[in-house]
Amino acid sequence: MAGTLENTNTKIMQLKHQKLLQHRAYVDGQFIDSLNGKTFAVFNPFNQKEVTQVADCGVVETKMAIDAANRAFSKWRNKTGIERSKILRRWYNLQLKHLEDLAVILTIEQGKPLKEARGEIKYGASFVEWFAEEAKRVYGDTILGHRSDKRIIVLKQPVGVVGAITPWNFPSAMITRKVAPALAAGCPVIIKPSELTPLSALALAVLAEEAGIPAGIFNIITTSQPEAVGLELCTNPTIRKISFTGSTKVGKILLRQSAESVKKVSMELGGNAPFIVFDDADLDKAVKGAIASKFRNAGQTCICTNRFFIQKNSYTPFIEKFSKAVQKLTLGNGLDEQVEIGPMITETAIYSVEKIVEDAVQKGANIVCGGRRILSNNSLFYPVTILSDVNPSMNVFKEEIFGPVAPVFKFETEAEVIQLANDTSYGLASYFYGRDHARIWRVAEALEYGMVGINTGMISTSVAPFGGIKESGFGREGSKYGMDDYLEMKYLCWGGVE
Repeated sequence: MAGTLENTNTKIMQLKHQKLLQHRAYVDGQFIDSLNGKTFAVFNPFNQKEVTQVADCGVVETKMAIDAANRAFSKWRNKTGIERSKILRRWYNLQLKHLEDLAVILTIEQGKPLKEARGEIKYGASFVEWFAEEAKRVYGDTILGHRSDKRIIVLKQPVGVVGAITPWNFPSAMITRKVAPALAAGCPVIIKPSELTPLSALALAVLAEEAGIPAGIFNIITTSQPEAVGLELCTNPTIRKISFTGSTKVGKILLRQSAESVKKVSMELGGNAPFIVFDDADLDKAVKGAIASKFRNAGQTCICTNRFFIQKNSYTPFIEKFSKAVQKLTLGNGLDEQVEIGPMITETAIYSVEKIVEDAVQKGANIVCGGRRILSNNSLFYPVTILSDVNPSMNVFKEEIFGPVAPVFKFETEAEVIQLANDTSYGLASYFYGRDHARIWRVAEALEYGMVGINTGMISTSVAPFGGIKESGFGREGSKYGMDDYLEMKYLCWGGVE
């Protein structure tokens, strides 16, 4: 395992744009302390050392942000799409200009390797670039009237003030993926980032202000009271739209809370992604795709593979190639350039993975590699782990692992693996490898998932609609469809045209 404890403070001191490291919430164009003066600590997962104290806001500050957003709404919505586009483009350019600083801040609070952090900043910025263009393309329709004296027009207008609740695993990209289309559509936003990773959000606020996003349009509430702030966002009648990325359990709570005021809601929730390898697949490419899909961010992503299904004749060769490749991955401090796998986010996350592996082993699974927590320097490391001889009775089949554990199942027929892959309440991402074109069509159509990767383990891009079905949620982020969740459709019936 690679990494040193001294790197963190050194990297912070070396930030070129020191203002990016903020510790106060951002409301109505101002960085503010909490009204009661309370703060909470942000920790580095690599060594569990405190990075800084951040303003601990609550319901009162959230209401202040909502009121500020509501006041600013009319002026922002009345700007032309071209005007909003230019501002978003400046924000995009600033994110790329300060990419290295943003990546360092992200790694320090979240733990992922710098290479991945840089990739996340670029990925997140790509949504700002995309929706800067889409701001100019909010098109309606003219429909032939049902009578000769009638004309029918369809307009699309901004939904209103948006509440965005974002997770810790992608603390920068999950914000831009929601905020960019909202701002492009003409909506102001209140963001509640995870209490584990608020620094990336605040850094984006610095750049948003520099880009010229007006006061009240972009607000960030930092808090250690997510339930109370989330409840206010979901129940406050001024908020007209909630966008959430996180667990299915929390998503269901937010849905219930939002129902009373019938808000527009989009949910990107948990996953249980299958990764299927057929006997005709290129095993080397499948192994490469498996590593990219499973171990990115130490397995802490909603679309990472949860269950590997390998056809009978390829089962043993795949495991041999897979285990040989993953054991070469370097764990350690994400600030060290050679590191490929960083720490997990909390002790609770480690415990959850340990329990899932323990359950599998007790029910007959074999540990091919890994399988035991790494105890070093008070850090939160769990090794890349492969389990063989797993079966559907084990929790690794049913539960979202959210860690670097790869359970490998064996199957014989196409019909069997489709049934196994779909045997879950989740429906976010799925992957499969094979070369038979007819089977590729059949399997792609049969998988009950919002996204399907075919001969690739990397599917996220700003140009495609990201989202799931079943208990993985609804709504889409990215692509031309990503604007829809932030727009209302209005139909005008114009009579007396004779």
